Amino acid sequence: MLHGKKILLGISGSIAAYKSISLVRLLIKSGAEVKVVMTPAARDFVSPLTLSTLSKNPVLVDLFAENAWANHVMLGRWADLLIIAPLSCNTLAKMAGGFCDNLLLATYLSSTCPVWVAPAMDEDMWHHPSTKKNLLALQAYGNHIIPVNSGELASGLVGEGRMAEPEEIHLLVLKYFEGVSAFSGKKVLVTAGPTYEPIDPVRFIGNHSSGKMGVAIALELASRGASVHLVAGPGVKLPVHAGIMVSPVATASEMYKVATESFPQMDIAVMAAAVADYTPVNVANEKIKKKDSRLTIELQKTKDILKELGSKKKSDQLLVGFALETNNEKANALAKLQSKNADLIVLNSLQDQGAGFGHDTNKITIYDNTGAEYVYPVKSKVAVAADIADMIYKKLHA
Repeated sequence: MLHGKKILLGISGSIAAYKSISLVRLLIKSGAEVKVVMTPAARDFVSPLTLSTLSKNPVLVDLFAENAWANHVMLGRWADLLIIAPLSCNTLAKMAGGFCDNLLLATYLSSTCPVWVAPAMDEDMWHHPSTKKNLLALQAYGNHIIPVNSGELASGLVGEGRMAEPEEIHLLVLKYFEGVSAFSGKKVLVTAGPTYEPIDPVRFIGNHSSGKMGVAIALELASRGASVHLVAGPGVKLPVHAGIMVSPVATASEMYKVATESFPQMDIAVMAAAVADYTPVNVANEKIKKKDSRLTIELQKTKDILKELGSKKKSDQLLVGFALETNNEKANALAKLQSKNADLIVLNSLQDQGAGFGHDTNKITIYDNTGAEYVYPVKSKVAVAADIADMIYKKLHA
C-alpha cells in the first residue's frame, strides 16, 4: 500500500512518544521506508534503539554526532511526507516562530515535502490562546494538523489534547497517498486575483483581491496530480510548481480571452478571480489632469467569464464559481449558481470575520447544483483550498 513511499517521522518530547513505536511498525508493515528524527528531549520518553530496530535505519538526534554531520537538507528532500508525532507544545511554538535549535527543527525548515503534525499536550495547554495562535501559524505555512482526541491525559485529567492513535494516523497516511494521484490526468483551469481596468496610463479601477485563495487552490490541485493552468491577475504572488502553468493578465478582457480559449481543453474550471464587473468605455491616452471639481467616467459591463464558461460547459466538465457577498448571501449565491450553470458555488461573506480580501484565512459555504449545502469554519486559505479540492473530487465521483 505504501511501497516506495518515504516517510520521515519526527518525535518531540512528550509522553505520547511511546505511540511512535506502533506508528513505525504500521508504516513499515505497509511497505513504507521510514526514517526517524528525534529531539533531544524525546529520548527521555522512547528509546532510539527501539525505533532504529523497527525502522531498520539509524535514528538521528543531533546535528553533529561522532564527528559526522546530519544533513537536514537532504533529509527534508528525501521524504515524501514528514510527520511530527507527537508534536509537543514546546516544539509547536518553535515551529511557529521559525526557531532552529535542534535537528528536527532544522529538517522541518528544510523540508520540501508536505508536513503533518499530531499535537499532544494537556487540555489546558491545548486550549491556551498561544497554542491556538501557533496552530493557525502552522496551518498558514501549509502544514496539516492531525486532530487531537479527547480522553485520559498524562496529568490524570480527561479532556482534549490526546494525540491521535497510531492506527488513525496510519489510515490518514494511506488515504493521503491514495489522494495524491486523485486528480492525475485532469486538466484544471484556475483564475485568481483582481483585474485592473485602465482609466488612463496611470490610473485604473480595481479591487482588493490578493489572489491568495486562487493560488492556494491551484497549488492544492497540482499537489494532487492535476495539470493546472493558472490565469492570474496583477499583483498576485505567482506560485512555482512543476504542475502549474501561469498566464499573467491585467484586465477583465484579457482574463476572458485566456480563460475562454483554454476552457475547451479542461476537465475542471475554478473561477476564483475577483473580475471587474465594469470597465471604462474610453481610456485616455495621456494622464488625465486635475482640472474640474468633478470627473465623470462612463463605464460599460465586462464580459461575464463564469456565465460564458457555463454556457459552453460539456457534460464531462465541472465548473466552480465564487460568490463574495455582503448581504442576502445565500440567496445571491444560489441565484449565481443557477444563472451561470455552475456545478459548485463557493460563498464567502465580508460579514464573516477572517474572510474576504487580503486575509490568510477564509470562511466558506459551498453549494452544489443539487441544492446541498456544506458549511465550513474559519480556516487558513491553504486548508480551505483542500476542502474545495475534496468537494470537487466528491462531485466528480458522485
